[in-house]
Amino acid sequence: MTKKVIIIGASSGIGKSLAQLYAAQGGRVVITGRRQELLQELQEQFPKQMLVSAFDVNLLQNDRELDLLVRQLGGLDVLIYSSGVGEFNKYLDFSIEKKMIDTNVSAFTQIADWSFNYFQQQGNGSFACITSMAGMMGSRHAPAYNASKSYQINYLKGLRQKAKRLKLKASFTDLRTGFVDTPMAKAAGKFWVASPEKAARQMAYAIGRQQSVAYITKRWRLIGFFLKIFA
Repeated sequence: MTKKVIIIGASSGIGKSLAQLYAAQGGRVVITGRRQELLQELQEQFPKQMLVSAFDVNLLQNDRELDLLVRQLGGLDVLIYSSGVGEFNKYLDFSIEKKMIDTNVSAFTQIADWSFNYFQQQGNGSFACITSMAGMMGSRHAPAYNASKSYQINYLKGLRQKAKRLKLKASFTDLRTGFVDTPMAKAAGKFWVASPEKAARQMAYAIGRQQSVAYITKRWRLIGFFLKIFA
């Protein structure tokens, strides 16, 4: 069965690799992001599989824009929230914190809620968000980033509880990443760094199996175990 997929934030990094993976498997994919030229370059690799919609998640006015994407796609099986902002903020400049809150909290919530309501109407579907191991602990260097990822982790948990109560056959997958070789990975002393392609393969597998939480890559489950105890 051909998957119909929307990837929010597919112009580079993991989102781009996920789009390439789903398209290579024969899926129909809507790719979104702020940078039209990068999206068009990606579409040229799979012109029959990909549709482009360039927009900033922070400027979404209402759900009609998301409804339009689904109509263009002819349905929806999977929506992946890959947009994210991560910055160090040594001096607690609120303008930096606000950028992370806007994208990682406000825009994420709007799209997660729309997805839940859409899948509730449809009766099934899969929503996934690329969160982070950072959401399992605080950080003096990037307090808003870690806190926003913790918000995503717990919001997804709440959606899973809500879906279970409603007996909704929809999944809400927490793709909890360690270090992936993208511009977002800014920390010094990085280890177990995965390529975006490897991360995308493990993410697509987890989404396909409708997992609640997937550590990306799998070895980060060990770190997650210790963080649950000591962080």
